[in-house]
Amino acid sequence: MSLLTIKDKTFRPSIPEAEILERVQAVADRINRDMAGKNPLLLAVLNGSFIFAADLMRRITIPCEISFVKLASYQGTTSTGKITEVIGINEDLTNRTVIIVEDIVESGLTMKRMIETLGTRNPASIHICTLLLKPERLAVPLDIEYVAMEIPNDFILGYGLDYDQQGRNLRDIYTLVE
Repeated sequence: MSLLTIKDKTFRPSIPEAEILERVQAVADRINRDMAGKNPLLLAVLNGSFIFAADLMRRITIPCEISFVKLASYQGTTSTGKITEVIGINEDLTNRTVIIVEDIVESGLTMKRMIETLGTRNPASIHICTLLLKPERLAVPLDIEYVAMEIPNDFILGYGLDYDQQGRNLRDIYTLVE
């Protein structure tokens, strides 16, 4: 792995695919144990979580379902702070165990909005699962039960995460070089 240029930015390798997949397996093992007998609905947040959600789902051995929601709050490398629901939820969530699957939790504002929106649909419970967490950026209190990795407050891409829609296809995670 070496330096990589996407558009006008340079990135360095930071988390290899093998380590990512080990952490995904660890999260799946916990979900398998905690959610046994519950048939959870994984609600993956597009676009960024699609690779994580697919790898996670393939490692979950209990009965489960998956659906997708699309929210937008990013432009380039910074969050706009405005969260817009683009694609809604079609499933009946009444009395369902829901696991929100996110690629990265930074401020927590997107997740807070998701929980508020889902809460109006009477689920039995809502759980948060994220590939990456930036704990120093959290602006709202959240109970994030399933965290694959905590990372510093750097801009990253790869494994589903992008810079201006580029780099999602990278197998490893890269960090922006300032």
